[in-house]
Formats: sequence, C-alpha cells, structure tokens
Amino acid sequence: MITLHHVAFSRSFRVLWLLEELGLEFDVKTYSIRDGSLRDPAFLAISPGGRVPALQIDGQMLFESGAIVQWLCEQYPKAGLIPGVGAPERAAFLEMLGFAETMASLIENLNLSHIFLRDPAQASPTVLKLTTARLGATLAGLEARLGAQEYLLSTGFSGADAMMGFNLFAAPYYVKMDPFPQLRAYGERLEARPAFQAARARDGEQDFYTQDFYSIPETT
Repeated sequence: MITLHHVAFSRSFRVLWLLEELGLEFDVKTYSIRDGSLRDPAFLAISPGGRVPALQIDGQMLFESGAIVQWLCEQYPKAGLIPGVGAPERAAFLEMLGFAETMASLIENLNLSHIFLRDPAQASPTVLKLTTARLGATLAGLEARLGAQEYLLSTGFSGADAMMGFNLFAAPYYVKMDPFPQLRAYGERLEARPAFQAARARDGEQDFYTQDFYSIPETT
C-alpha cells in the first residue's frame, strides 16, 4: 500500500505526478493548508515540519519532495527516470533537484507575503520586489540552461522534470512568462504527458490563489 499525504497545487504534486509516471497504484490523503490539519500532532509524527508531501511506502514514511523524488527514481530504475551513479548526466540531475528547490523557496516566500500573511498590506514592497526579481533570475537561468532541449536532461524526461515542472505552473502567479519562450514550450510539453494529466485529475482544486497574477505593491 502506498499513501501520499497531499495538498492540492503544492509541492506534493511533484510526487503525485511521479507516482503516475511510474505507473504505481496509490492512495491520496488530502489536507488543507488553512484548517490546521498540517499542525495536528498525528501529522507532525509523519512529517516533522508539518509539510507535504509525505509518502508512506514499503513500511516507511518519507518526507521532503526532493528526497522522495530521488528515492522513487532509484527504487524503480527500469523506468529510466534517473541517471545511474557514474552516468554522464547524474550530476545534472542532482543539480536540477537542488535548483528546483531554490526556485520553489522563492515562490514559497512570495506565497507567504502575498497570500498567507494575515494582512498582506503589511508585506514589505522592497522585499517583494527583491524576491520577485530573484525568482525571475532563476527562470532566466533555467531558460538559458534548457535552450532548445525538450527536457532538463538530454536523455529525456526524468524525475528532475517532475521536480522543476511544478514550479513553472506556480511561478506565473508572480512573474510574467512572456520573456521565456523555451520555458513556456517546455511547460506545454510537460502538461501534454498522460501521467501529468492523470495527476492533475487527482490533484484537487487549490484553495489559496484567488487571482491570476500578484503584482508588487507600489511604495508610497
């Protein structure tokens, strides 16, 4: 039995998507980011930081999306979603796992300021401007790195794409994607994958973004 502890349209989507890519049967236990269920002692015993994803599999509980993605790819090597130790693109795979978290941490900080701060008007426009600029810089770096390549690795789709791809669906709430044609095309390729579509069908509706784009407040 495999159970994914999940919040819709959160970083746990990475694992939901990867499980679909692997063709595994699993259950999804859904939480809300707003109702306090992630701070319940029972959930904290599963994920000490009170965060999703958490994955119950093979008699153990795993948390942190990057660790879960790497572990799943290594546990199911026949799927070909991770370069083996010593393979030419192994380092690039690990770099992209880390870079995905660098980008996601900036998105998280913007989520906290724009959405989850009790009074968003209290957020510092200067900090928002700097964080948004840093997110834009990571997108520009990824645009240059990807180039005309279909996926993050020249060998094709991998677990790194599941890690990074989710960011490309969250970042447009804060950064206009017009300057990044390669990333837009990359996102369309990811969305076209049957496993992505199956994961979206199980993901549920997000309940925190209330508008399509969040601008930086003007300073007075």
